[in-house]
Amino acid sequence: MADESPAEHASLDYDAGVITITLQRTEKLNAVSDEILAVLDRAVTTLASDDAARVLVIRAVGSYFTAGIDLRGELFRAMREPSEFPGAHFRRVYSSLHRLFDQIEAVEKPVILAAQGPCLGVGVELAASCDFRFASEEAVFGLPEIKLGALAGSGGTGRLSRLIGPHWTKWIAVAGQQVSAAQALQIGLVHEVTAAGQLDQRVGTFVNHLIDLPGEALGLAKLAVDLSTDSDRHTQRNIERIAVTTLFGRDEFNRRVSRFENPSDE
Repeated sequence: MADESPAEHASLDYDAGVITITLQRTEKLNAVSDEILAVLDRAVTTLASDDAARVLVIRAVGSYFTAGIDLRGELFRAMREPSEFPGAHFRRVYSSLHRLFDQIEAVEKPVILAAQGPCLGVGVELAASCDFRFASEEAVFGLPEIKLGALAGSGGTGRLSRLIGPHWTKWIAVAGQQVSAAQALQIGLVHEVTAAGQLDQRVGTFVNHLIDLPGEALGLAKLAVDLSTDSDRHTQRNIERIAVTTLFGRDEFNRRVSRFENPSDE
């Protein structure tokens, strides 16, 4: 079989403020390759730097969202290279994944993941770094790394614990158990589950909703939530006060308040 073209691993589309990444390495169950990571990095950089970019959607085609990291890819091979200090070497190479997921979490614009099928390993870590997660009823979620004598080391314990708590994180990351889409909804891993074939339509509707919201307020709201998660109650209140006073009096705020008070003027 001929070698895959890197350009075929994932596509990147940018239209009307929406950046869409589609994993399409279907013959490899969308195993995350270096090329896919490069596309993700490019998309997040564009989202952060381009004022016209409003939302990033990460989706896939085929039977799997992703089967996890490509064990034959350059990144994984680099992790296993002989070294006098193998642990330090592994952490240094693996830090590229940490940086990417940190960027997704930090960008002051919404990032959506839509899993149409099984989402495993690094896919769950990617999902945990996103702001909104949608799933088809055919999706399942799991971290199989423990079965290899390893662990999901780029958010599979830390981010996941913040998202769904240690109780369910231990079930998934320590016991290596998979959860169905329905269970993922129940424990807070995803926001919504759709019927098979309706995922893209539902995500599209949600994207349009986000684009209709004021971009500055949306970004500050995301930032405030993330900062408050790691803060005490007093600091949380100050974060909210700073964010709100930054928005009050802006032209966008005044226009929307006026429209709300005088709906007949529209």
